[in-house]
Amino acid sequence: MSAQDRALVPVTIDGAPVKLATITYKPAGSGPFPTLIFHHGSTGRGTDPAAFARPYNPTTMVQWFTDRGWAVILPSRRGRGGSEGLYDEGFSINRSLGYSCEETLALPGADRALRDIDAITPVLLAQPFVDRSRVAIGGQSRGGILTIAWTGRQPGVARAAINFVGGWMADACSTATSINQNLFRRGAPFPHPSIWLYGENDPFYRIAHSRANFAAFQSAGGRGTFHEYAPPAGLNGHQINSAPALWNAAMEAYLMERGLPGRPR
Repeated sequence: MSAQDRALVPVTIDGAPVKLATITYKPAGSGPFPTLIFHHGSTGRGTDPAAFARPYNPTTMVQWFTDRGWAVILPSRRGRGGSEGLYDEGFSINRSLGYSCEETLALPGADRALRDIDAITPVLLAQPFVDRSRVAIGGQSRGGILTIAWTGRQPGVARAAINFVGGWMADACSTATSINQNLFRRGAPFPHPSIWLYGENDPFYRIAHSRANFAAFQSAGGRGTFHEYAPPAGLNGHQINSAPALWNAAMEAYLMERGLPGRPR
């Protein structure tokens, strides 16, 4: 499966012009298409700068959506995946140490990422192939928690919010519960139910941690369903978006309940 289009999209963030990289897939046909904007996660511990430049391109998951008539857009935030600017999403003061567990660094890093999403989303949705009445926002790992936080921040944009194994800080951090629940609670203003998909044996987020995050989201007024899966051989729980057989039924039902295409065309 080859990318339909790669582009550098000019936007202004924090008062400065910057170009963000995107990969776009479109199904056959003339459109406009229901469109999923799907956000990437971190780079593990944040200690390998070579990983910053690699585009996130989850082709198995993308294929699942394009088979159902969706366009899928994969934007990269500042300093990631070919985007211009500095990648600065909550690093330690000494950047060689990677991401920081300190809330005073981690949460501003998440806020920076949310401003990137604020800037790129209207530009992506203005493209002529996008059916703006049928938009879903989703993401993997850090992209998943950003999806929940952002749809609460901009509650009128999407009809669906898809969170694959979301979290900002791994639960090895003593501050992870506070940081992650802070961000997830921000999703409460989103008026539609979201779908949360998690895997057992996740090296970053234990199921118990993620269940507690979902409970905090619900306690703040958020609506959604939490699903957990045992990953197949060869994958860990953080990689379940590469195993559609696990979540196919739940995703189809969720999308169709939202009035969105869920079954193959």
